[in-house]
Amino acid sequence: MSGGTGRLGEDYTAQWLISRGYRITAKNFHSRYGEIDIIAEDEKYIVFVEVKTRRSGGLVTPLEAVTPQKQRKILLTAQAYLAQHSSPLQPRFDVAAVTTVGGKPLGMKYYENAFGA
Repeated sequence: MSGGTGRLGEDYTAQWLISRGYRITAKNFHSRYGEIDIIAEDEKYIVFVEVKTRRSGGLVTPLEAVTPQKQRKILLTAQAYLAQHSSPLQPRFDVAAVTTVGGKPLGMKYYENAFGA
């Protein structure tokens, strides 16, 4: 997957979240443990979103690509974020699975509470 495809999926997901009342607080947040694609908030949750973008017909589904090792990196990175930006909100870990065709988003499956601490 090219960086452009990943960015396309992240932008698509960010717009989807905004349209549902979320505020994007960070994109591509890096720590020594890894990266979180999107961090968003609503009135109840601070949401750490892993975006997986795949071309239509791929062998591995986007959700399968979020392995236990990847989940651990996301959890540690979320802890690093919260150490820098304290929040009274409940953390939640979501996965957005974006499918593209011809370089354009075809659709997305969004999984709330895809994994936890």
